[in-house]
Amino acid sequence: MKINEVEAQVGITKKNIRFYEEQGLLTPRRNSQNGYRDYGEEEVSILRQIKLMRKLGVPLEEIRKMQAGGTVADGMRRHLVTLERERKSLEQSIQLCQSLKEREERLDALDAAVLLDEMEQLEQRGTTFQDKQKNDLKPVRYIGAIVMALLTTALMVGI
Repeated sequence: MKINEVEAQVGITKKNIRFYEEQGLLTPRRNSQNGYRDYGEEEVSILRQIKLMRKLGVPLEEIRKMQAGGTVADGMRRHLVTLERERKSLEQSIQLCQSLKEREERLDALDAAVLLDEMEQLEQRGTTFQDKQKNDLKPVRYIGAIVMALLTTALMVGI
């Protein structure tokens, strides 16, 4: 079976199928004549297992452990610990957001330093807050590439 057929059958993109292969979670046979990947029912079954685990948020390393002979029960026990930790962190975030909502303050009147100190204390006790500012810098990478492309184009036109 070709990758297009597997993609349609399992509902995982070709890019993800190749990624799982690169990660060692899947090893399809290769056609000796053309070198193309040749998927069978076993690979389709493995991809469905991977899809299930990923939809549950199970990390690739945990899936790898299960594939290496660990039981699903052991993997789920470890994953549940992680989910419980995340739930506690989300509950802390929800409580903080609710207390801010109840204040009915404008942003310019908010004492962010006090709240950040409170959050830091919670983090020291194990709470993890979502840090959306980590994603704020990603578009800058593309801007650099665009600027370089424009400069190169201008240089070539000038020559």
